Amino acid sequence: MTTVADIVAIMNDMAPPELAESWDSIGLQIGDPRFEVQKLWVALDPLPEVVSSACNHQVDLLITHHPLIFKPVSSIDFSTSLGSILQQAATNRLSIFCAHTNLDKAVGGTNDVLARAIGLESISVLTDAARKAIWKLVVFVPASHEQAILEAILETDAGAIGNYRACSFRTAGKGTFEPLDSAHPYLGSRGQINEVDEVRIEILVEPRQLASALAVIRSHHPYETMAYDVYPLIDRESGAGMGRIGTLSAVMRLDAFAQHLCRCLHLSSLTVAGDPALPIRRVALCTGSGSSLVRRFFQSDADVFISGDLHYHDARDAEQRRKGLIDIGHFDSEHIVVGDLSKRLRSVLASSGVVVEACTLEKRPFRWITGG
Repeated sequence: MTTVADIVAIMNDMAPPELAESWDSIGLQIGDPRFEVQKLWVALDPLPEVVSSACNHQVDLLITHHPLIFKPVSSIDFSTSLGSILQQAATNRLSIFCAHTNLDKAVGGTNDVLARAIGLESISVLTDAARKAIWKLVVFVPASHEQAILEAILETDAGAIGNYRACSFRTAGKGTFEPLDSAHPYLGSRGQINEVDEVRIEILVEPRQLASALAVIRSHHPYETMAYDVYPLIDRESGAGMGRIGTLSAVMRLDAFAQHLCRCLHLSSLTVAGDPALPIRRVALCTGSGSSLVRRFFQSDADVFISGDLHYHDARDAEQRRKGLIDIGHFDSEHIVVGDLSKRLRSVLASSGVVVEACTLEKRPFRWITGG
């Protein structure tokens, strides 16, 4: 049986919660981690019509990019939009989970999906890349318990290096100790220095894994007082962060590049600022509302910035700096992640029997009207 908690764990691996902005609201917003999931939908927004349709189609878990509950709720009125959604979800045992700014920043998240869709190469993070703390855990065990303790710790999440898990290193040596009168030693005698064959086991752990890893080791370790060390290593760039910057395979004029975006993203229109003949080779982007990253774009070597919800004065600044801005809309910059995330979840859950579908009900909130 696959539960909500199982899929939350998968999502947290794809979009680590620690990447989310401090002001954000992410995670399981309504439901029960113990609920079984047989059918899962992915959508951009937890709209009333999306939730209603999910309930009608017996969906067990709805994963959205934008939060259902963004600010603290002091009361729940079923006559309001939020109250109606919560009532429907609770009545139909529909759990709703959100991955927002953590999915934006994550490797393979919304920004990477957009960058790949428009054909960027040599992609890196536009802002300062998030750094990932990593520690080395060293534990000393008697040779007689080496295998049991090693097998136990390698069953945890510790020991991951890149695309590999269960990574460790061991060295044999001699340990010495003298038990005091109040000690109850597993080996050796009180009042004298004892020597024992021991093994030093080294393994990498993330800070969040340390407590559980130590608990597992202690449960298998025979010593009254377990000897171990924890070494903080230099933080490494995780490849995660807000926004992306990359290179086109060939230089294009700004107006031709705008047409390229329309074709790649199936857009009927977009908004462009800058000289139509401006040569474009380096491209920066940010999904959703990217106006806060315009300054960072200006400081970069990118020729054009793609995002949604861009501002008038930013367009004027871009013109003065001989750069381009392209507003593809908040919806279109992010909605492409729905299909990509559905595909990724379908692959991970292939053997579970869980049906994963992309919600097809959502449409752009804005539309163009031509004057008569």
